[in-house]
Amino acid sequence: MIAIIDYDAGNICSVVNLLNRLGAEWKLTADKNEIESASHVILPGVGHAAHVMGALRERGLEQTIKNLRRPVLGICAGMQIMCSSSEEGDVECMDIFDCRVKLLEPKPDEKIPHMGWDSLGNLESKLFKDIRKGEMFYFVHSYYAPLCYDTIATCRFGASEPMFSAALRYENFYGVQFHPEKSGEAGEKLIKNFLAL
Repeated sequence: MIAIIDYDAGNICSVVNLLNRLGAEWKLTADKNEIESASHVILPGVGHAAHVMGALRERGLEQTIKNLRRPVLGICAGMQIMCSSSEEGDVECMDIFDCRVKLLEPKPDEKIPHMGWDSLGNLESKLFKDIRKGEMFYFVHSYYAPLCYDTIATCRFGASEPMFSAALRYENFYGVQFHPEKSGEAGEKLIKNFLAL
């Protein structure tokens, strides 16, 4: 059973629809025992980092997640709150990935959020098995994780901006800045790869 962590972070329907298409058994839950007994855990997210961390802490789930030894996937804000801290609300996060989330700084002719389809580079994980460098995924975000030791895929915001972490990994914890559940065939392949871990 796949546990989808319920912490009022939105974007649950798209994740559920993809898992249903894959024929996967899942449960939306904030119950510690159900999360701990799941084969895989997904931490979806659309929302403000400080609010998301507050909701997790209110439910007593922060340490439960950090203690997990099965595959865990954070999506978008779900990935960002797995970092050490975030400029969004100046909040301390779960400190699984060793980097601080920062606000994107666009040039005058660019806008945030970084929204739409963009390509990935430097793919370095079983999460990207059979996914080609340059494959397109769907992004919607105003904050980003800089490149760090845990980076396993990169993307670039704007033609001249430095690359950021499109995906992160530390031990059994994975995070993606893009939305695989909205990324068509490539996103479906990535979720299949995650469920095969």
